[in-house]
Amino acid sequence: MTNISSGKKKIKNNSFKNTKKASTSKQMISYEKKEHWKGGTLLAPIPPALVTVGTMENPNVLTIGWTGILNTIPPKTYISVRKERHSYQMLMDTREFVINLPSANLVKAVDFCGVRSGKDINKFKETNLNPARCPNVSAPLILECPLHLECKVTDTVDLGSHTMFLADIVGCVVAEECINQDGKLEIEKCNLLAYAHGAYFSLGKQLGTFGYSVKKKKTKRKNSQQR
Repeated sequence: MTNISSGKKKIKNNSFKNTKKASTSKQMISYEKKEHWKGGTLLAPIPPALVTVGTMENPNVLTIGWTGILNTIPPKTYISVRKERHSYQMLMDTREFVINLPSANLVKAVDFCGVRSGKDINKFKETNLNPARCPNVSAPLILECPLHLECKVTDTVDLGSHTMFLADIVGCVVAEECINQDGKLEIEKCNLLAYAHGAYFSLGKQLGTFGYSVKKKKTKRKNSQQR
């Protein structure tokens, strides 16, 4: 996995400095002094995904930071992989992979799989991770991860240092421990791992839900009947 770097050269740019303070709430912090750096991969946090490729008979796992969602309907994702990675040719041959989202307790295995090559060692054996069959793709999932996205490659794009593998998400596998009685995913139970600027973090406390900022408060209805 690539270590994020913004470059050594820092250029001060006073044009970012606000002359007028915007109205802010007590919880907000205003970062008025800025510096301008050259373009770099300064996007965080990102998921340090354990990506599995190959087959049950010949599996490999590598850590991928360059991944995300491309489209909702149909669901599409991508991973970007260097050509020199051991898994690159396996991806080109099978055109299938699984994105396994790790829990925070797997941080050491995640780091190991990002810095060691499956060409030299069996990373499953070295990290005590266990592969298991997937319903829709030949690549295995990792039993120790709570969430899995089964992916089939539809296209590849050579971008430079990396090749982007665009893929359809053909299935999702979810640990039953993370599903409530109503059949809904409780993501906080997954204790997912995050990666930011060369360091690993566990997700913090929930601050809100999608759309909560515009959601109207419920008002109590007055009882019109006199008692």
